[in-house]
Amino acid sequence: MNKCDPIDIGFDGHVHTYLCNHAKGTMEEYVVAAISRGLHTLCFLEHLEVGITYHQRSWLNEEDFTVYFREGTRLKKAYEGQLTILLGVEAGYNPEQQTPFLNLLKAYPWDRIGLSLHFYRIGNKHFNLLSRQPDSLALLIEHDPALIMDAYFDSLLEAILIMERCDVVCHLDACLRHAQERRLSEKNYIQINTILDTMQQKQIALEINTSGFTLRKAPFPEATILNRAMQRGLLLVAGSDAHAPQQVGRHFDQVNDYLQLASKLSM
Repeated sequence: MNKCDPIDIGFDGHVHTYLCNHAKGTMEEYVVAAISRGLHTLCFLEHLEVGITYHQRSWLNEEDFTVYFREGTRLKKAYEGQLTILLGVEAGYNPEQQTPFLNLLKAYPWDRIGLSLHFYRIGNKHFNLLSRQPDSLALLIEHDPALIMDAYFDSLLEAILIMERCDVVCHLDACLRHAQERRLSEKNYIQINTILDTMQQKQIALEINTSGFTLRKAPFPEATILNRAMQRGLLLVAGSDAHAPQQVGRHFDQVNDYLQLASKLSM
């Protein structure tokens, strides 16, 4: 991809439904929303986690995935010719569960596999790195944001290296996204460079996650990282990370303008 090439904003590659236990709306409601917004393709990217100890399950279990594929298959047929529907997974990596993680990814016929990392273990509990829950966020900050950020990027790279298939990396710089004092360090940018280099070698796309426009007036990842991705010719894809049908395609009208600005940064 050249620096100034626009990306396809008719394709929302990242939405969730009630099945993940922290979003609203049925799969069909998301389909109807996508059609109403003029999209040509919608990819459900439902959460998968392995070995996580957390007070509330925010991912699908085996029974949920059965419903997911049954309903998704029905919708593909029902809306054929109106919308291309993909049934994917946002695979949350747990570095302590490599083999079960890889085995579970092989268990389903995914149309798309996205990689993310949501949880960090302190003691015998996992904490959600992307959550805004005050008590959880306070404990993570007290533990050491720099240590957590370093581990986050190291683990993402590890996952990319061991996965047989990874189609897209989701919200690359979203770790501790609700911590106001969060800053990427020089070490983090070196880690990110290595991740981007590895993605280039393995032909993995980078998601422009537009939920960031609501949270910080910029997508995940931010302009500096997008510039480095464009320098490497990575495929960039848009994802709303919708957790309600009305969020499908959110802020997509801002993506290409932001990309233009990112491409002009001097590195």
